Amino acid sequence: MPSTRRLPRLQTVKREAEQVTPLELFFDLVFVLAITQCTALMADNLAWTGVLQALAVLAVLWWSWVGYAWLTSVVDPEEGAVRLVMFAAMAGLLVAALCVPQAFGDLALTFAIAYGVVRGSHIGLFVLASRDQPEFRRSVVGLGIGTAIGVGLLVTASFFDGWTQAMLWAVAIVLDVGEPYLFGAEGWQLHAEHFAERHGLIVIIALGESIVAIGVGAAGEVNAGVIVAAVLGIGLAALQWWAYFDVVAIVATDRLASLPPGREQNTMARDSYSYLHFPMVAGIVLVALGLKKTLEHTGDPLKSVAAVALAGGAALYLLAHVAFRLRNLGTLNVQRLVLAGLLLALIPVGMHVPALATVALVTCLYAALIGYEATHFATERDQIRHQLRASHSA
Repeated sequence: MPSTRRLPRLQTVKREAEQVTPLELFFDLVFVLAITQCTALMADNLAWTGVLQALAVLAVLWWSWVGYAWLTSVVDPEEGAVRLVMFAAMAGLLVAALCVPQAFGDLALTFAIAYGVVRGSHIGLFVLASRDQPEFRRSVVGLGIGTAIGVGLLVTASFFDGWTQAMLWAVAIVLDVGEPYLFGAEGWQLHAEHFAERHGLIVIIALGESIVAIGVGAAGEVNAGVIVAAVLGIGLAALQWWAYFDVVAIVATDRLASLPPGREQNTMARDSYSYLHFPMVAGIVLVALGLKKTLEHTGDPLKSVAAVALAGGAALYLLAHVAFRLRNLGTLNVQRLVLAGLLLALIPVGMHVPALATVALVTCLYAALIGYEATHFATERDQIRHQLRASHSA
């Protein structure tokens, strides 16, 4: 008689450790390409249309990455069937990233299908992870419906162009991103420190795009102006890193971990990380565009789009920090808010002075902020960096 032994049931394994796994870092490498492609899309089409298209693509890809950050905070990505599905999702994300330069053109349908593969794999794993957990499953079903509508709208948009295509994209983003906000957060689960670390690592990856932009912009002749601009650019990236990781990331992680599991912790994670980290990453990407254009012509004034990208992106990054602190602690970071205003006021100046001078001004303003915070709040900073960090390690 033929064997009646049943095939093993497809399983996922619950995450137990807080540390980010090698596979998660491997997955993020594909997202690096997606960020680079968004910068290239803006650089090749240096107009407001190109910037808006790139930010829309970045928003879609960001939301797909966020989904996997939530997923791998529930299941172990290196165990069971999850590893294979993660590889499939990486392949889909890679194809989507390759299509970014033509995501609104000839490769629009290919981009939408590849994005659908990434999101579909994500929902499928969440369905497995929520087995025998009715409340969790209801949240997953709601997310799945929102995802299906979003992907369907992007597929439909691929058959149009102009304003019709833009509106379909806008509706898809609003519906998909807004679904967790509208339909509650009670059923979701996460490991707080792992979740915060994942978002910190993606900030580092975005900052790496600034370094890549410096290299691409300096691909021609390396003269004194290019060298100075490159040094200022890496200095600005380092200051942006400092603004996030010196104190902000430590306090935010502690705040998220201190909340009881359930609705309160989930809404904090959604608002502070899934939502408010996007303008941080977008600001970094815009700064990378401004640095790339500066390196290409250090002695010429920046064009309007590049000036807005450099100074406006640096301001957007700080404004996201202001909102991040307001959501986490309920207090306003006045000095960062003031500096964001100064950077916005610098935009028209950047269109009339050499690009090198604009980068120097932005970097000096950031350095003044970091210097002020490090000295004015020295005692609090020392306590947070040593006592709070020590408690996390324990």
